Amino acid sequence: MGNCACIDSSARVDTAQSLGLHTSSETSKNSSKTSISSGGSSLTFPSSKGKSAESLPTPRSEGEILSSPNVKAFSFNELKNATRNFRPDSLLGEGGFGYVFKGWIDEHTLTAVKPGSGMVIAVKRLKPEGFQGHKEWLTEVNYLGQLRHPNLVKLVGYCFEGDNRLLVYEFMPKGSLENHLFRRGAEPLPWATRIKVAIGAARGLSFLHDAEVQVIYRDFKASNILLDSDFNAKLSDFGLAKAGPTGDRTHVSTQVVGTHGYAAPEYVATGRLTTKSDVYSFGVVLLELLTGRSAVDKSKLGAEQNLVDWAKPYLGDKRKVFRIMDTKLAGQYPQKAAYTASTLALQCLCVEPRLRPRIIDVLEMLEQVQAPKTASKTSISDHQTVSDSNRKSPSRSHRSSTDRKPTASSLPPLRQSSG
Repeated sequence: MGNCACIDSSARVDTAQSLGLHTSSETSKNSSKTSISSGGSSLTFPSSKGKSAESLPTPRSEGEILSSPNVKAFSFNELKNATRNFRPDSLLGEGGFGYVFKGWIDEHTLTAVKPGSGMVIAVKRLKPEGFQGHKEWLTEVNYLGQLRHPNLVKLVGYCFEGDNRLLVYEFMPKGSLENHLFRRGAEPLPWATRIKVAIGAARGLSFLHDAEVQVIYRDFKASNILLDSDFNAKLSDFGLAKAGPTGDRTHVSTQVVGTHGYAAPEYVATGRLTTKSDVYSFGVVLLELLTGRSAVDKSKLGAEQNLVDWAKPYLGDKRKVFRIMDTKLAGQYPQKAAYTASTLALQCLCVEPRLRPRIIDVLEMLEQVQAPKTASKTSISDHQTVSDSNRKSPSRSHRSSTDRKPTASSLPPLRQSSG
């Protein structure tokens, strides 16, 4: 694959474990540090000083963000009633940010109703001393309060009352992709479901990257991909999202935050953030779907602890790719499709960002993997040049309805510091 090499584990930094809305741990995010941390150790990187912030649209004030017509401002008492006073048997998950509770509200009036009736919601309640601070909470309201797409989790509302910071989401009954892949005793996901999840997540990223004001997700990982009752994937947790570069800018210079094993090497090294940083993270998740192994597994030895380092020698090789496939699939997958997906993962994991494909091109290839009989007969070798960012993708002129523009006419970023 030439220059399409993978990042060495020595270039990585540690972080705490990941979490979606339905897991028991979450990445620790301290907005006051320029770091990716794990447990008691962390590495801190200086922010790259650039003028990228000057190219951003006029930021919205906190008041403008919180007055969004697309989300409801709940009172604390309303959410107490919806969750039955945050009772332990309503608890869905716990992490460094705080707790997530299951609740019920009327679908039309959005007022609390008795359990088992109305619309089910997930209520994230931040700890005052938690790692996820007001800045990230506000960032999430800013983005999810404006963006609507079938592959983004819906933000129903929020609560900002005294020291209380809460977020109210649609409930995702199947929980996080992380749980289905790595939780002990979980029913193995069949091949078709794994590809369906990858396609849904790619559609969500493509929507963000092609928005009128581009959004870089910056925290793409298995725990942030939530699944509805039909295993449709939706991206959640936008606390680290960042407005992309505008004008003639090629990147955004920012603090390095994220999750060990998922963060792109150039971003970790320089703080330079682009949509190709998200593409790298997508490649890691695609590897997780293929192998059934997590991005970082400290229970394994040597190079096997890091998924990318371990899988790299086998990717894109028809004779070797079967060695990394998830044994829980029991061989029940199309070999050609597995090879195509593994080669696509390798392209996403190129150390050189410009050689990675755009997410819209990744989506196009995954759709061919899902339905090879109806897709074009283009072979994977014909897509080796797909990463040329100057090439116009045919999918841009044939975009599906799920890749439509944001409902808001423009998406100004949150007013914040260089991080």
